[in-house]
Amino acid sequence: MDVIELLETAALLTPEETATDNDLTARDVWDLLAHDEWETALNLLEEAGSARPLPVTLWERLADAARQLHLERSTAWCHWRAAEIRNGMIRADLTLGARGAPVPGPGILRPVWDISNLSPTGEPAVNIAALWLENTRSLDPGDRATARLVPLTPTQWQHVRPGRRITMHEGRPTIATAVVTEVHLPTPSPGLTPKRTPYDDRRRRRRPAATRKGLATGATAE
Repeated sequence: MDVIELLETAALLTPEETATDNDLTARDVWDLLAHDEWETALNLLEEAGSARPLPVTLWERLADAARQLHLERSTAWCHWRAAEIRNGMIRADLTLGARGAPVPGPGILRPVWDISNLSPTGEPAVNIAALWLENTRSLDPGDRATARLVPLTPTQWQHVRPGRRITMHEGRPTIATAVVTEVHLPTPSPGLTPKRTPYDDRRRRRRPAATRKGLATGATAE
């Protein structure tokens, strides 16, 4: 990403003529780039993009800029925000139970969740959602954190509401419980398949093993 592309990205934010002292504008980004402060400009654009809904193209551009600057966590975060726009996001208060190792925070894990769905044969089923932990790089067993989930198949999560308790699984046991606090999902469109994210593609390279007895993977073709 070059200077022009970053400025074009900044132009998607608050216009100069309506900006307040607290708003980030293209002029602010230009001043930072003029002093070769690319990483600071990128971080400010990430923060501004988190404060208001913005097009997925903004996050894709920021991800490309972060990659070129070799900022791995920023790259992952921008890809994650693009995935949230495409597939929706569920925020929850997560408590990790017994697990042999901490849960990594930055969108690496794609566990299965029991959200009370049923398989076509009427048995309990689980659904896949990638996991990002806010304000922490990892979560130790017994600790709590705010989690962001991006569902693989958003239509399977439409019934989930704030206050619902869901469980996370790796193989047979329940390894974490979560209480949903926010739900932001795209409106289902008949006959429209949600666009896959980079997290979906990585997951498909290694399909999760069967879960605990009586709990089948995927109420649909996940």
